[in-house]
Amino acid sequence: QVRLVESGGGLVQAGGSLTLSCAAYGRTFSDSPMGWFRQAPGKEREFVAAISWSGTSTYYADSVKGRFTISGDNAKNAVYLRMNSLRPADTAVYYCTAAHDYDDYYRGLSWIPYWGQGTQVTVSS
Repeated sequence: QVRLVESGGGLVQAGGSLTLSCAAYGRTFSDSPMGWFRQAPGKEREFVAAISWSGTSTYYADSVKGRFTISGDNAKNAVYLRMNSLRPADTAVYYCTAAHDYDDYYRGLSWIPYWGQGTQVTVSS
């Protein structure tokens, strides 16, 4: 059974930082692109960031570009999201994901087969 388990969410003040971690179990994702989505209350789930399996390509939503950094560790079967300069608008449940193809992150969330259970990030003003 494939599982993606997120950790690192919490409450932080605006301007602060958090790092989310995601560990993969049940299969090796070292050859899979991975990424993050988020969903704020009353809003649709949206793409945040993705990284190719080699780590050489990354892709960010415009709303987080320059503030968030995605990275991976194939040896640990893990992916991370470093979030700096957090804003109240970043408040959401953040989901770790894995895909079969890096371009699936451009195609949309319906193309993403593997999802974690989510971790809450709350940014206070």
